[in-house]
Amino acid sequence: MAVTQQEIENRLWDAADELRVAMPEAQYSSVVFPLMFWKYLSDTWEHHHQEFLADNEGLDDLSAEEAREIEYRDYQSFEIPSIYPGTVAERRASWSSILATITQPGLGQRVRASLQAIETANPDKFSRLFGSMTWTSEEVLSGEVLAAVMQAMDRTPKMHEGNMSHDVLGGAYEYLLKRFSDGSGTRAGQFFTPREVVELLVEVLDPKGFESVYDPTCGSGGMLIASANLLKAHGGRGYTLKLYGQEAVPDTAGVARMNLFMHNLTQFQVEVGDTLKDPRFKKPDGSVAQFDVIVANPPYSLKWKPWANDPRAIGGVAPQSSADWAFVQHMIASMDPKKGRAGVVLPHGVLFRGGQEAAIRQRVLDDGLLEAVIGLPANLFYNTGIPTAILVFRAPGTKAPERQDGVLFIDASKRFAKARNRHMLTDADIADVVTAYHSSFDVGNPVDLDGEGGLPTRFVPTTEIVANGYDLNIGRYIKQAAAEQEDLGTLIAAYNIARAERQKTEQRMLDVLAAAGIEGFDE
Repeated sequence: MAVTQQEIENRLWDAADELRVAMPEAQYSSVVFPLMFWKYLSDTWEHHHQEFLADNEGLDDLSAEEAREIEYRDYQSFEIPSIYPGTVAERRASWSSILATITQPGLGQRVRASLQAIETANPDKFSRLFGSMTWTSEEVLSGEVLAAVMQAMDRTPKMHEGNMSHDVLGGAYEYLLKRFSDGSGTRAGQFFTPREVVELLVEVLDPKGFESVYDPTCGSGGMLIASANLLKAHGGRGYTLKLYGQEAVPDTAGVARMNLFMHNLTQFQVEVGDTLKDPRFKKPDGSVAQFDVIVANPPYSLKWKPWANDPRAIGGVAPQSSADWAFVQHMIASMDPKKGRAGVVLPHGVLFRGGQEAAIRQRVLDDGLLEAVIGLPANLFYNTGIPTAILVFRAPGTKAPERQDGVLFIDASKRFAKARNRHMLTDADIADVVTAYHSSFDVGNPVDLDGEGGLPTRFVPTTEIVANGYDLNIGRYIKQAAAEQEDLGTLIAAYNIARAERQKTEQRMLDVLAAAGIEGFDE
């Protein structure tokens, strides 16, 4: 009988819950995901091995080498290597082999050795897949607790395609990601963008079959997977997408790669590294590679070391205090010149902050790269309550003719449902934003469709934005949203920026006066 989604989710959560005596929920993922993926690999390998044995009963005269060649050519897509000769019946780095030794001392060491052996045996697929594996140390996680987790997880039905679909398996993985984020706040939420925000962003960018999709801050890989799922839901073939991601944290990159495998997506490449400092996807000439679709939810207002000389820095270099616009510049540089489009989720400060960010914003607008600004509700995310916005960019000259000379503003800030720890966008909210994004509007005229299930929306000509000093604050252009946009967090941020600018100007004035020999000047 087919395994239900709820059944596997419940079993996996039972396994994760065994960790409650040893660590906070924010750390569960570092243990549960490697174990879950190991069991998936082991169950899948064994399933295909039994198929091989059943199909080749009459080949007893084959040598071990010949049998192995046939099995790995026609049945297996990866290897579970043999280790620990003579210690267990199968002598493999498999789940069942190690589970058979679960009562013996040194369980963590054997688990670690098995996972490392799988990585080594499959360098093209699983290199560095399982992360640092610090949890295999007895000092971090006792053998007793690790054994309890493995025994609980072993009660999960066999994780192979003959027993459950990849939709069920991938759904279970996503369930755990969300559950860990729901229960643990900031740390787990750092690499998990809420499903509905991902869906909205991907719906707006609308990836097509055989296109490339790139996430420069890919976290757990949710946006890449959502791109394939959306294409499939629209009648396309999700597996035809070429998926690329970069993630700064090695363990999180491993989570992303496991997540993609669990969803039966194999045309992907996830690299580890700081995207701003060391972009891993490049052309032969050293410039950044370009893609059809770029999606991202980068860390907000990240302190960084600004570029000294980088061709990505159109319009200037983002300040050390915030890399928000640096991520945008990287995404713009990564857009394919013929059909590239990009969508990024960022805090409202990027819309109006001054200084170096204002100079970059001006260049982006002057070049006609920004297509739309979509205001989202506050408290959507696990690790921050501030309101955010989606900014949509198009490669130069690729906007629709009627959108060449302006920016579309959509205010969805009041469209949400209340959940336990945060607000959520409903399916209807997502559909309304997508409808508004694809609709046609008279230039400059606001359209308020709230009464008809729509959203306050306005296409604003570039001349009006220039007249407002390149300020993109949504409240400037959709007046009925002005009061709503002025949340406390945004006002404080704007005040702090203005105060810092004033202090810098005053200090320059005092320095000039002092250099001129004018003393005793009192503000």
